[in-house]
Amino acid sequence: MGLANYLASAVLQQQQQQLQKQNEKQQGYFSNYFWKWRRPAEVVVMPWTMVCGLLLFAVGLISLFTGHVASDLEWYSQRLVKRAWYYKTDRDSRVPIDVWKSKFSNFYYGCCDRGPHFAAAVRERRSNGYLLIATSGGLNQQRTGITDAVVVARILNATLVVPELDHHSYWKDESDFFQIFDVDWFISYLAKDVPIVKRVPEKFMRSMEKPPYTMRIPRKSEPEYYLEQVLPLLLRRRVVQLTKFDYRLANELNEDLQKLRCRVNYHALRFTKSIRNLGQKLVVRMRKMAKRFIAVHLRFEPDMLAFSGCYYGGGDKERQVLGEIRKRWETLPELSPDEERTRGKCPLTPHEVGLLLRALGFENSTYLYIASGEIYGGEETLRPLKELFPNFYTKEMLAGEELKSFLPFSSRLAAIDYTVCEESDVFVTNNNGNMAKILAGRRRYMGHKRTIRPNAKRLSSLFASRDKMDWSVFARKVKSRQRGFMGEPEEMRPGRGEFHEFPSACVCLKQNLDRFINVSMSEFIDKKNGTSERSFSRGEKASTRNVSISVVEENDHDDFLSD
Repeated sequence: MGLANYLASAVLQQQQQQLQKQNEKQQGYFSNYFWKWRRPAEVVVMPWTMVCGLLLFAVGLISLFTGHVASDLEWYSQRLVKRAWYYKTDRDSRVPIDVWKSKFSNFYYGCCDRGPHFAAAVRERRSNGYLLIATSGGLNQQRTGITDAVVVARILNATLVVPELDHHSYWKDESDFFQIFDVDWFISYLAKDVPIVKRVPEKFMRSMEKPPYTMRIPRKSEPEYYLEQVLPLLLRRRVVQLTKFDYRLANELNEDLQKLRCRVNYHALRFTKSIRNLGQKLVVRMRKMAKRFIAVHLRFEPDMLAFSGCYYGGGDKERQVLGEIRKRWETLPELSPDEERTRGKCPLTPHEVGLLLRALGFENSTYLYIASGEIYGGEETLRPLKELFPNFYTKEMLAGEELKSFLPFSSRLAAIDYTVCEESDVFVTNNNGNMAKILAGRRRYMGHKRTIRPNAKRLSSLFASRDKMDWSVFARKVKSRQRGFMGEPEEMRPGRGEFHEFPSACVCLKQNLDRFINVSMSEFIDKKNGTSERSFSRGEKASTRNVSISVVEENDHDDFLSD
């Protein structure tokens, strides 16, 4: 019996040894055991189940403490060179970037043609009814509402009545649609997309048993909401009015509807001839003085500062004045000025805007066009900016008496500023309001014209301590903090930010490029700088395709005061 046990044990041991050798040969000494702690007198084995459990526990701890940092690590690591403030030449020397124009802007263009499966617009008589729209806010907030109204009419298969502008907002502008926008152009340009009329036919109105049904849509509603909640009412009542229509449609839509947004915003919504003519005159006058100029949307008016809840060192007088203005908005919460500044929610002062531009490399001789209303603090507030940039101009300075007929109407004045900012070589925003978003999106659509957005969240602490460092250190740190906020095409990823600001579905690469743009910024040298120019890598043949766009830093799109 003992011999039988001994033989059985020996055979079993031999089989185990052979099996172990086979597994070690196939798996590199990792089979049923992940690792072994070897001691002189014993072997401690850790099974796979325990190892997996420990690994999962470790991953859980890492996720708990790092959050989404790991997911963004690859994005940042792959683009560290792209955001360098210098292009690197073959000889290892460094050439400053061109702050006036992106080296990649010529490779992009706006693309919003109708797709092959985009059906023609239904005729008015066969539509599901008439859609009335009452917009809300200032000029550019209303512009977003008008754009989305056209898309909603398309979703509902409805006839759109030319939208009614807001006459009761903070600015009290009595202008109607036809006094700001070219209404006939608006209707004819979109004729293949949506039927649009100036008013509901009188005969149809007289036949209605009840007045138009009025409703307010929740913010950023999906197309399904309109089909489920609005369409049945439209079919039953034939005329429906949507009120306070601003940002009432979801940000993400299918590509055909996004392209329709672009056709409305960038083509159909054309200003009246009088606004366009005066705006172009101001652009010509700026260019007669300088070949290129910067337009700054300063947005430092009392209403903006009051709405933001920020404090700018004016003592009790400032707190009282801005506090009284702030009372006009009953729903505004109490805010901590210091916390808002830390979060990057406070507009820069005119002095800080000037310091930012000088630190980025714009010279004292640069010409500035300031798009703004009444500046809080007046000339006293503007003096530091004018000292940094003496060539300082506004629409009032350039237009003179020609502006007189526009003065009672804030939206028409804003339209003139919009025109000059659109045509400028560089556009600088100073808040995340509607004009800043709309213009930034338009300039991307028009070929990624340089648009600079201050990284206020990271700049706030730097401005607070600027007296503790010399200018070269300050300028270097400003450039470091502005990486990713200079309007370069590769700063953004899909799905981030408002579509009106980042119209990714409507920005394409040019066809058949000899040099493909899948290359880091460090490999491109501008010929103007007298250095050799590397060719782009030829990974794959460039074809017309949508550009991947999204912001480096996710923004809170809490609306500032609508403009």
